[in-house]
Amino acid sequence: MNSKRPISPTTAYRLAAIVVLALSIYSCANMSRPGGGPRDETPPMFVKSVPTPGALNVSKQKVEIEFDEIILVENPSEKVIVSPPQKEMPEIRASGRKVTVQLKDSLLPNTTYTIDFADAIVDNNEKNPLYSFAYSFSTGSEIDSLQVSGILLNASDLEPVTGMLVGLHSNLDDSAFQKLPMERIASSDELGHFTIRNVTPGKYRLFALKDLNRDYKFDNPSEEIAFFDSIVIPTADVRLHVDTLWKDSVTIDTIIEYNHTHFFPNDILLSSFNEGFQSQYLDKSERTDRRKINLYFKAPADSLPRLKPLNFENDDWAILERSVHNDTLQYWIKDSTIYNMDTLLFAAEYLRTDSLRQLTLYNDTLKFIMKRYKGSQKKEKEKEKKKKEEGDSIEAPEIKFLQMNSKASGSLDLYKPLRFSFAEPLQTYDPAKIHLELKRDTLWIPIADSLLTFAQDSIALRDYTLSYKWTPGESYRVVMDSIAFTSIYGLFTNTHKQEFKVKALEDYANLYFSITGVTDSAIVEILDSSDKPIRSAPVVDGGAEFMYLNPGTYYARLYIDSNGNGKYDTGNYAEKRQPEEVSYYPQALELKANWDIEQEWDIYATPVDRQKPDKIKKNKPKEKRRNY
Repeated sequence: MNSKRPISPTTAYRLAAIVVLALSIYSCANMSRPGGGPRDETPPMFVKSVPTPGALNVSKQKVEIEFDEIILVENPSEKVIVSPPQKEMPEIRASGRKVTVQLKDSLLPNTTYTIDFADAIVDNNEKNPLYSFAYSFSTGSEIDSLQVSGILLNASDLEPVTGMLVGLHSNLDDSAFQKLPMERIASSDELGHFTIRNVTPGKYRLFALKDLNRDYKFDNPSEEIAFFDSIVIPTADVRLHVDTLWKDSVTIDTIIEYNHTHFFPNDILLSSFNEGFQSQYLDKSERTDRRKINLYFKAPADSLPRLKPLNFENDDWAILERSVHNDTLQYWIKDSTIYNMDTLLFAAEYLRTDSLRQLTLYNDTLKFIMKRYKGSQKKEKEKEKKKKEEGDSIEAPEIKFLQMNSKASGSLDLYKPLRFSFAEPLQTYDPAKIHLELKRDTLWIPIADSLLTFAQDSIALRDYTLSYKWTPGESYRVVMDSIAFTSIYGLFTNTHKQEFKVKALEDYANLYFSITGVTDSAIVEILDSSDKPIRSAPVVDGGAEFMYLNPGTYYARLYIDSNGNGKYDTGNYAEKRQPEEVSYYPQALELKANWDIEQEWDIYATPVDRQKPDKIKKNKPKEKRRNY
């Protein structure tokens, strides 16, 4: 994502403003509200501290802060951030009106310390939070005062990222982020905003880190990160502000002039991402069905394992059914002499992540045991006993058919094929036993077999599709004769008939996006109300077209397909590659049947932090009651 994309002026202004102490609070919260008095909506107010705020030449590691009422500190290990970062977690306790912070690490010389409480301090009664409360002191003769602010969004879906560390490095080497702890840190709040306080003048690199091992550096490739492409140089600017107090709607009472310090940069956009690293290993192997064995790997793989039988000889012993990313494998055993064995042994060879986080070839021995459960044995004995009691009566054996599931209802989308799924892998099927018919009045007219396509799915080998160029609004019937499909275990399907109607053109809406701001190839995704993509289309000649959308409420997302591979790609720090840039259409799309809609979309017209509609945001913080 382009780290130079704008954020809204409102956000930038909010990030620039520092609220260290509450300067204007009307009244303190009472211990109780006898007689049903007004609800206390006032947060705690700072009274005093030891050392005092901004104290110099501090040598003690204990800080006491007093408020005007009894307070609590909520989730201190998550919300309270001490900068510079501490190797050992500080001890933070609330008692009555005081909060005590005991720093465990030795204090560094000539260093400004910041204790950022975020919204952790709340009053005891109504849990009113004191927002953006931070306390600082210095072990030297001066206190650093610069700040760096911005917003942190998830790169792939523009969700505000909460509780992620954001930090600075004065060491400008690329390797510093991976080898050295960050020097000054802050935490992103529930809206993704961050402010790094008490920064020394200089040049910095800026990073964000979801620190899994609390070492404040990116030494674990599975950690979520963000990095800013440009060098950050903190500055401050004192500006004259004017406030006007009015006697009434037309008469000025007083004009107040005062200086206010603005800190820059205050509008940095960081895009967080995960490089997609996952440790690869065999998570589980099982045999819950006598005829198949299952392997579950912890991460996607580019290659398949090699299995060599140890207690039987057969090179062609199974049919492999695999997931898209090769992390779930099912081996359907074809030979009954093999699957009737209670124990199967294999020498397995597969790639596994070693201690250096490198994929290496690993040799393993896998043992699959098919247990005979007492319950099933008891049922078999009861069945045998019943047969003896009934004597020589002859009962016709029950025919067991191969189970087939049709994944279509009575109404079929115009652009979709019919899908069928079988309980077992197929050995053969007879195309001559598969018929498609078109309804004309009350008659069913056969459709030529040459116009149909019946094909196996490339990944899900038990899934098949029947494709035909459907006529909108027409009714069809698929008829499958008995024994049309036979599984590898000899079971065959029963007769099957299914009627369905293809939706008419009037049932759909069509949508066209005319897109401004795309210079590279891009993909547009249509999203449902849960932010999940349901359709996608490339941007061609400045536009993206979606035909045959069902009526409803939709949303849209676009990503710049920088490498032209047709899918979204995350970033990589070693390659200094940012994740591909994402934009959201900032409004819901209400589509009705028989509508053709053309929509203009300038992907940079709306600031990035305001693009994603609130209706599909997962991170929806409650409206804050700010009383200062």
